[in-house]
Amino acid sequence: MTTQNGKIAPFLKWAGGKRWLVKLRDDLLDTGFNRYVEPFLGSGAVFFHVNPTTSILNDKNKALIDVYRAIKNDHSRVLYLLNAHSKKHSKEYYYEMRAKKCRNQFSKAAQFIYLNRTCWNGLYRVNLKGDFNVPKGTKDKVLLDTDNFAEIANLLHGAQLEDGDFEKVIDSTVEGDLVFIDPPYTANHNNNGFLKYNEHIFSWKDQIRLRDATLKAKNRGAKIILTNANHGSVRELYSRHFNLQDISRASVLSGKKEYRGAVQELLITS
Repeated sequence: MTTQNGKIAPFLKWAGGKRWLVKLRDDLLDTGFNRYVEPFLGSGAVFFHVNPTTSILNDKNKALIDVYRAIKNDHSRVLYLLNAHSKKHSKEYYYEMRAKKCRNQFSKAAQFIYLNRTCWNGLYRVNLKGDFNVPKGTKDKVLLDTDNFAEIANLLHGAQLEDGDFEKVIDSTVEGDLVFIDPPYTANHNNNGFLKYNEHIFSWKDQIRLRDATLKAKNRGAKIILTNANHGSVRELYSRHFNLQDISRASVLSGKKEYRGAVQELLITS
């Protein structure tokens, strides 16, 4: 396996993040590979757990990928600016920073991390103008004990960072690649077959396109690990050519305890 020693904690919270997966099914990732590929990066929980020396990381959310780029380019500058946010943090400061338009990649990255850590449940949501509009949450800690931006930057030096469509990234995979795929969980029945993912629409047609690209990658010899909605329409997409497993996790996103509980997801592997 092409990895580096040690584990790095994700520095962002992300709705649908896979911290639970690496704890629950670490065995899935104990496999030989030459390059790690992740077309829907988010907080990168699986990427940081695998800790690969060579990778392709993609997300259609350019603002998110720009944070990774800034840390890769100058992690010390990002941390310096994040520390400044920590010293000034308050309810009033949160909304001031939420409304502010930062100019350079480092101030934008520090702003993104600051808002992610202090907003409601680490949710990323923008309005029709593309402005981040999540209210302040209950967390006030801006700098975390698990922060190690130097190690993150070192890991990212082996990463090719992209902010485009998932299909292009999956189509570039070859034999020996480990491809971890964690798309928006669209099923054919919900929202007439589409889901708003940040400011983008992820449709049922995208789910079909994803299946087709994933199948081609598998046939080229890439190893596939994919998570998705545990729904009949999704199962039907993958059942002929992939291995399917039900997997249960705890839901913690809801603000009310009565709406939290076990969530069934689908694990799809080659």
